[in-house]
Amino acid sequence: MISLEQVLRIHSVTISRFGGADGVRDMNGLESALARPFQSFDATDLYPTSFEKAAAIGESIIANHPFIDGNKRTGYLLMEALLRIDGKRITATDDDLYNFITNISTGSISFDEIVAWLMANTKTNL
Repeated sequence: MISLEQVLRIHSVTISRFGGADGVRDMNGLESALARPFQSFDATDLYPTSFEKAAAIGESIIANHPFIDGNKRTGYLLMEALLRIDGKRITATDDDLYNFITNISTGSISFDEIVAWLMANTKTNL
């Protein structure tokens, strides 16, 4: 799991490096987004794979905008972080990644499509 403090640090570094307004717009929404990938029911993970966990956190951050600015950048970095914890990394081109993140932000792709895209555009680190 990625802690709230780690996410706030990632967001602040991203804003200072690439620009935008720093800060949280909706702390409850942010905490909910961070918890979503690790939810379970009846002792069964709702998002059992790293792809599903990454899709859940990315969709929650990118689509729900808990930060004042930088939601797409931070959402992408959190997806990448969850995949890297599992020894995977996104290998898409910058253009493909831009289109993917934009499609998440506009709601034009479903959760299952996000998972499928991640699976098709991710490699295991050797």
